[in-house]
Amino acid sequence: MAQINKPDDYFNTKLYTGTGSTQSITGVGFQPDMNWIKTRTRSGYNHCITDAVRGATKLLRPNLTASEATYSDSLTSFDSDGFSLGADSNGEQNKSGDSYVSWNWLGANASSSNTDGSITSTVSANTTSGFSIVKWSGSGANATIGHSLNSTPKMVITKSLGSSAWGVYNENLGNTKVLFLDTTAGESANVAYWNNTSPTSTVFSVGTDSAVNHSGNDMIAYCFAEKKGFSKFGSYVGINGGANGPFIYTGFKPAFILIKNTTSSADWHIRDNKRDTYNASTHFLKPNSSDAEVTAGEAIDILSNGFKIKANGLKVQDSGNTYIYMAFAENPLVGTNNIPATAR
Repeated sequence: MAQINKPDDYFNTKLYTGTGSTQSITGVGFQPDMNWIKTRTRSGYNHCITDAVRGATKLLRPNLTASEATYSDSLTSFDSDGFSLGADSNGEQNKSGDSYVSWNWLGANASSSNTDGSITSTVSANTTSGFSIVKWSGSGANATIGHSLNSTPKMVITKSLGSSAWGVYNENLGNTKVLFLDTTAGESANVAYWNNTSPTSTVFSVGTDSAVNHSGNDMIAYCFAEKKGFSKFGSYVGINGGANGPFIYTGFKPAFILIKNTTSSADWHIRDNKRDTYNASTHFLKPNSSDAEVTAGEAIDILSNGFKIKANGLKVQDSGNTYIYMAFAENPLVGTNNIPATAR
């Protein structure tokens, strides 16, 4: 498998300050196809996901089951080096004086029709980085959906554009279990989500539940395959509930880490290399909550080849609890240019 040596060509975190008036955010390094924004400063303001397949100005909120919303003055365009924002009347992406984080993924910068599944889908896929955005019309019946990755997704996040939960498939849980991005709940077992069928290199399967295949509604999925030097999807078990927790090997220095306790009820949480630039990493945001950024607690160290849990707590390590994670790279451990990643 070829290794990605410049991960920030495909994923990048960008911090910025809201102005309450139109502004262009540059420095992403590419034209993103998916953008996830959250204010760090204040509670009560939602996470916002915009993607190029649904189109600019159209928001989904990971912490809510709400339908897609359109705001003409929200994220107004995906640009060659970032994105542009309007005056932001709802205050979730560009409120004057607020500090924001945006996580950005590169797709294909175009969409195309995919007929590999039993339902035709519209897809923007980057086969190099293993990321695709997939849209289809829900049938409410067992179906397969083409994702165009040419490799098997390890994680699939789905949402109806109408009101529904966010269904999450993770390879480590298997095809009979689901997590919900918008709640703290641990894993649930039900074949109505993934039809008891794991993804393949061409399609993923959906069942009859509205979180994955809402009859009569358009659906969206964000699909992630694992790529050497760029992404890792795995699990670990809390070993002692203390400050000397497990080390998780990724093969790269992480730029982004999403973690969820699958055994017990606990918040999802996201760390990145821009909000914390040295160890320990203690700043995190919770995708299932509109809370402001947490600035202290449940620490982890981000290392040259993975991350180490440095605290106890349900979010990162409770003895005997199982956790899943999704990580994207800042640098591979050693690139093909023989330059090693360094600890921070």
